[in-house]
Amino acid sequence: MKSRESILDTHQTIIKKLNETFSPSYLEVLNESDRHSGPKDAQTHFKITIVTPAFEKKRSVARHQLIYQTLADELAGEVHALAIHTFSLEEWEVQQSSPDSPHCLGGSQHDKSH
Repeated sequence: MKSRESILDTHQTIIKKLNETFSPSYLEVLNESDRHSGPKDAQTHFKITIVTPAFEKKRSVARHQLIYQTLADELAGEVHALAIHTFSLEEWEVQQSSPDSPHCLGGSQHDKSH
């Protein structure tokens, strides 16, 4: 089991890597692990909203591939899922927000709903 310090580092590592790789004009990384089954201090599910000129003229799949490449080590480790919302500067001017994540009904969360 990881220490509390190393667990907190996962969130910060994601932020650091995305900032260094994409120099975003807007970046929000939310730990949504508490909405899923697992320990309360888990670092397994994250929602990423990122706005950067690096996404200009790139399709959604290509943008997501860039994120996955950047976070390959984290995804090979304890990170189980990413909700990724990518925007170019122009798209963000129109959108100004990312959608809310759905509630988890998998694993023990599913059992509670029945």
